[in-house]
Amino acid sequence: MDASLDADRRLFDRASTVELLAAALRERIITGVYLPGERLAEEAIVKSLKVSRNSLREAFRLLTHERLLTHELNRGVFVRKLTVDDVVDLYRVRKLVEGNAVRGLTERPARTDAMIEAVQAGDLAMSNEDWRALGTANMLFHQAVGALAGSPRIDELMRNLLAEMRLVFHTMADPRRFHEPYLERNKEILAAVEARDGLRAERLLLKYLEDSEQQIVAAYGSD
Repeated sequence: MDASLDADRRLFDRASTVELLAAALRERIITGVYLPGERLAEEAIVKSLKVSRNSLREAFRLLTHERLLTHELNRGVFVRKLTVDDVVDLYRVRKLVEGNAVRGLTERPARTDAMIEAVQAGDLAMSNEDWRALGTANMLFHQAVGALAGSPRIDELMRNLLAEMRLVFHTMADPRRFHEPYLERNKEILAAVEARDGLRAERLLLKYLEDSEQQIVAAYGSD
């Protein structure tokens, strides 16, 4: 019995290590430390993070499942480069999920604090002219929109979708021009949510997502 418990603890510790490692790599990917198309060198990561090669490979598998990495036979593991089809599909899912989250609002939801905090973070990023932080604030706003549904599964889905979206944002040549106009639109959506006007919030949100999608698709076409 004791031997079985020890084995279970070792398995748990290993799983925890892999999840923590995956979280660290995920953060490096979405913040642009590792850029789309970049090959991730196993040996360098093992040395810098002081982890085993097996743990790293398991973390790679987790992030490949999340569509942040891709494995190319005989070449290694790379940060994914999203295609136009990927972009269109991401926005298709976002419209369904985020639109549904606000559509049925008939009273002020209990979960608006995160939306408010994201808008405030956007204002701060604007004043500091920190366009990457502004992009992060915009993503946190949309994560908070998804959270209005009150579903842990939707929360997880939104986290994965928005992590993929950050890969897209790294391709935008002028992050200020891309992110800046959407801060005021976040405020309009927040005002509609706080006014319990779900249909208006949905209209604003879907127009927002359509415009953002068109900008990104156009940027891909100009490459």
